[in-house]
Amino acid sequence: MHIDRPLAAASAGSAQAAPIAVRLPPLRFNYNILIKLSFFLFVVCGAIALVEPSPYDFASFLTIGLWFLGGFRVHRFILAFLALIFIYNFSGFVALLPYLNEPDPTLFMLQSLYLAITAVFFALFFAENTLERAELCLKAYAFSTVVAAACGILGYFNIGGTEDLFSKYGRASGTFKDPNVLGSYLIMGALYFIQSLILRRTRHLLLTLSALFIVVAGIFLSFSRGSWGAFIVAALMTMVFAFQSNRDARVRRRIVVMAAVAVGVALIGIVLLLSIDSTREFFLQRASVTQEYDEGETGRFGNQLRSLPMLLDRLNGFGPLRFRLIFDLDPHNSYINSFASYGWLGGSAFLLMVGLTIFIGFRLALARSPYARIAHVYWPALFVFLMQGFQIDIDHWRHVYLMLGAVWGIETARIRWLERPAWVERPVGLRQASGRLPLR
Repeated sequence: MHIDRPLAAASAGSAQAAPIAVRLPPLRFNYNILIKLSFFLFVVCGAIALVEPSPYDFASFLTIGLWFLGGFRVHRFILAFLALIFIYNFSGFVALLPYLNEPDPTLFMLQSLYLAITAVFFALFFAENTLERAELCLKAYAFSTVVAAACGILGYFNIGGTEDLFSKYGRASGTFKDPNVLGSYLIMGALYFIQSLILRRTRHLLLTLSALFIVVAGIFLSFSRGSWGAFIVAALMTMVFAFQSNRDARVRRRIVVMAAVAVGVALIGIVLLLSIDSTREFFLQRASVTQEYDEGETGRFGNQLRSLPMLLDRLNGFGPLRFRLIFDLDPHNSYINSFASYGWLGGSAFLLMVGLTIFIGFRLALARSPYARIAHVYWPALFVFLMQGFQIDIDHWRHVYLMLGAVWGIETARIRWLERPAWVERPVGLRQASGRLPLR
């Protein structure tokens, strides 16, 4: 606070002192900090899916609205993504037309449109101030995975009477309705902790190891076979990318040592859990390649095969959510569902979008750029989900759209960085690959 005394008060002839004039400093509104706080909250709320609409949905309206008011740029590279996701959803609404009087298919398509909007937001959001925003997102996401996994562990062991709330079918579900979604959601958080360990980007080694232990335990106790396999593949990809992008022999040795430590922590957690008889029995049951509901002509895979010749005769597919009415079971395959619910045009757009995403994802992760390090977390997590799409429906998972938008946004930033004028220095090497350059 600054206080001024008028000159009249200091004059010798004044009969009494003039009143003191108080000037308060002007309020300063930091718009960027507000965006960061709302975005952090938005990402953290992604771990809460016990109620619908979720806190994530309310936080999205706040964050997207604030970001939109601040203005943004659209790079030409991202137009392909915008076009494909628009065609995908437009085709779904065309397939919906005969069933507009049914609430469930209509709600399904409105949810699809909403998720597409969030993907577009993430793509445009990450395309600017990329390193700062991507790192903030990873921190928020990793924090949320610890909370979700801890809740799942509490529910699985019925600590504090939380079994009904945080577990389903004898499996940890945490803050999600479905154990499969919990297991998949936790993967990117585990990758972030693994990378922090192998690249020594953490100041609190024991805290990071503890967080990794909790998250891996949550993945294991979800008893999701897809999540188990996806985590192993994604973790290997993150470690291989880190090793490949660093040329220094000492750094590579450290990566190998810390990777062994991270794997050791994960294995210790799994061994401890398997020492519990009920957990070991359930693990052996879930570890089989197929389950009873997968097999037979009317099982998951049988339904998928029977649907293919039927879809060839239907340009608009079956319509949103009609697969389950025909086969008494959801398709459990996002690629078949893209044709069944969105028609030929929508399914083709989905396949093309996935194909392009795989191409740019590997290019982003393997190219030497300021964005390689963060890509080594986002891309493996998204890639394994795209592979999981062959055995489960991922097309309405909120975190998949976050990662999808992030990969396209980060690749947009990399292309914009390559298009910088020739006089702008483009350093290469370890600092560039680790993402420590002050470039955006």
